[in-house]
Amino acid sequence: MPASLMGFAFFKTLSKHLDIPFTPVENVLVQTVAGSMGTMPLSCGFVGVMPALNYLLAPEENGPLFLSTWKLVLWALGLCFFGVVFAVPLRRQVIIREKLKFPSGTATALMIGVLHGKEATAEGPIIQSQDNRSPEIDTIGEDEEGHDRSKGSDWKSKLKLLLIAFGVSGIYTLATYFFPILRDLPVFGTSLATNWLWTFNPSFAYVGQGIIMGPATTTHMLIGAVVGWAILSPLAKHKGWAPGRVDDWENGSKGWIVWISLAIMLADSVISLGYIASQPIYLYGGDYLQDFRRKVRRGDWKRLLRLDALTSSKGYAPLAAGEESTSSRRRSSSTAQDEYSLSPQALKDLPEPDAPPEHLVSNLTVTIGLILSISFCIFAIRVTFGALVPIYALIIAVFMALILSIMGVRALGETDLNPVSGISKLAQLFFALIIPQSNKNSIIVNLVAGAVSEAGAMQAGDLMQDLKTGHLLGAAPNAQFWGQLIGSGVGAVVSAFVYKLYVNTYEVPGKLFQVPTGYVWIFTARLVTGKGLPTMAAEWAFGAAVIFVVVTVVRIYGMGTRWHPWIPGGIAVAVGKS
Repeated sequence: MPASLMGFAFFKTLSKHLDIPFTPVENVLVQTVAGSMGTMPLSCGFVGVMPALNYLLAPEENGPLFLSTWKLVLWALGLCFFGVVFAVPLRRQVIIREKLKFPSGTATALMIGVLHGKEATAEGPIIQSQDNRSPEIDTIGEDEEGHDRSKGSDWKSKLKLLLIAFGVSGIYTLATYFFPILRDLPVFGTSLATNWLWTFNPSFAYVGQGIIMGPATTTHMLIGAVVGWAILSPLAKHKGWAPGRVDDWENGSKGWIVWISLAIMLADSVISLGYIASQPIYLYGGDYLQDFRRKVRRGDWKRLLRLDALTSSKGYAPLAAGEESTSSRRRSSSTAQDEYSLSPQALKDLPEPDAPPEHLVSNLTVTIGLILSISFCIFAIRVTFGALVPIYALIIAVFMALILSIMGVRALGETDLNPVSGISKLAQLFFALIIPQSNKNSIIVNLVAGAVSEAGAMQAGDLMQDLKTGHLLGAAPNAQFWGQLIGSGVGAVVSAFVYKLYVNTYEVPGKLFQVPTGYVWIFTARLVTGKGLPTMAAEWAFGAAVIFVVVTVVRIYGMGTRWHPWIPGGIAVAVGKS
């Protein structure tokens, strides 16, 4: 959303000097490219995995492992493409047939519609124009001059609000460099602040994140913080399980608590992702099996191999190109008459029409793209790490990433949360089972496998949000696809150089850049491989995992009920603890 808003402000300012109008479709493409570039530092592991390899890997684990700049670039490029390509065939299933919400993508479409003086509808399908030009979103009162003026003032007020918030947050962030105490206000007293790290950080970035996450998630994070730092931290210190300083990741309670957090994350991830994976089988498994048998009996091998969409009682219908009527006008007329005769619920369940074939990414492009991107990913990681990571482990990691990205996309479409953290932890757990602990490189393999899975899920989810926005606004999916590839490639290269700049300029880990995500990655690798656990950490981690298996099951069972927000989410609690 910020990318689309800033892009609109920039191009709106230059509108008098542009040869073509800056419409919602162009705005979608701008935010697609900008968003793909912005996710690259996290997607390519420069926030967690790479600091863990560079600075947190112990000598007995064949560390620390530093990479040259060109290897960093190659690593980033290897991770940045395959998830984007794999997301394309998922679009028809989750956006056209199942019509998942993708709340952030829908909200972005609505905001772009407002900025450009059009009222976007989040529920309705795309309306094709009479002359078969690009599909456009439903509009209300476009031709009224007063309406246009009100919309113009509306986007100006939103832009003004954005600039004010940006300025206030920027001033505060700048002030923290000159007055570091602003990041750690001792509101509970200097003794608790010094000895137990009980401080308050009034960062506006945290305020913004809290607004987006909502009261339920932030309350669960607060519960985790209280349990972790007011109960478990003093307990570990008093019992001698964490004898070092509280802020010591190796021997202090800060490092001891994170094992409990990781166990909670793993428990929540396994149960949640298992539910997401089994739900389509439960809902549509019988329909797919019947359709499979019917096509086999008829000998319809062509449709069987194409995996055409089903006509089901859930309201989803096939969109096969060969089923079009001979007259487009007659089809439009009959469709309109049918819609008038349907009930409101039946209208809601109608499948959404897709973009014209010339605006879609062809199956040939997807096939070639998948082969090339997967091969390049394996090649890039092999060149980067050499014999440290076996070829078979790379192949398994990539294909596991593709499978897990399906779960991530579905979770993102339903909840607006892409569980990339849980997906990477699940991959790390899987590789701890197939890579023998006697392998001296098991920690490195574990980290790389988790990074590949996280990259695939994050890229697929990012593109799917953008495709939902484009679907509602009538943007061409193939243009968004190529825009995402360009943004990902440029972002990967820039991220590698920026990472190198930061680690050469600042102390990492240090007071300013503590790389907590790096510690989470390395500790997870050690936890699942059974290495380096502090005293009593395994017992408490196991107990916390059992508790949150039950809590997560209850939370899934209670979805849609009034008491659901009161059941703590495992990921939120774990983040609050750590």
